[in-house]
Amino acid sequence: MSALVDRLVAHVLSLEVRLLACQARLTARTDPEALHDLRTTVRRLRSLLRPLRGLPGVEQLEVAAAGVGQVTTPWRDREVLAAYLLEHGQPEAAQRRMAQMAEAYPALAASAEVASLLMILDAFPRFLRASQRQGLLDDLDKRIERRLGKQWKNLDVALHDPAHDRHRLRLLIKRVRYGIEAYPELDRLPKAALARLKSAQGALGDWHDCWQWLAKAEQEADLQPCVATWQATMIKAESKADRVLEKLSATCFKS
Repeated sequence: MSALVDRLVAHVLSLEVRLLACQARLTARTDPEALHDLRTTVRRLRSLLRPLRGLPGVEQLEVAAAGVGQVTTPWRDREVLAAYLLEHGQPEAAQRRMAQMAEAYPALAASAEVASLLMILDAFPRFLRASQRQGLLDDLDKRIERRLGKQWKNLDVALHDPAHDRHRLRLLIKRVRYGIEAYPELDRLPKAALARLKSAQGALGDWHDCWQWLAKAEQEADLQPCVATWQATMIKAESKADRVLEKLSATCFKS
């Protein structure tokens, strides 16, 4: 069990290093992937924490991570939209949003949410070691397996629901995928599962982008030239997502 705790602590420290690097990249505006990498790292941290709920320090860290997710979501959405507009012949609309992003990057890096997350994350390994000394981590592998099993069960039920909600499925798939990546040694799904999960997440992501952009177009007039394309793309994305979800269900879960 001590080996699992050691790996957990090492994983937390590696995520802290990655977050600090992302913060520095945002401050310096060195590359367009810094915000995406920050959000991905926070998502991986949340996946690591989910099976640990109830242990000292976990709730505070989850709240801090959720805060960073909330404050960065609208900016990441704007960033993705700007990239699409630039690539699809709408440079003026893209540049307006990119100008806003240029100011947002350093502000996000210096935000209270990011500062709070880094402060709490820095102390978290000490909480883990204290929990270990108190015997609270003696059944850590069983605790994690139960949580991962519950996530897989929730996804199984959702996949077999004829009236499934694509928004919820997308979130459930993310949880299962990042749970596997957080604790690969405890993964019990078929070998093809991770690839299927990534494919399903990608297909649902394409659908979600179109859905979200169409909603924005109702409020932002400069997006109107893209509406017809997004409507057609959304229909294709729905069909592709359904096919990928069928493959995921057949690969990972039995009816």
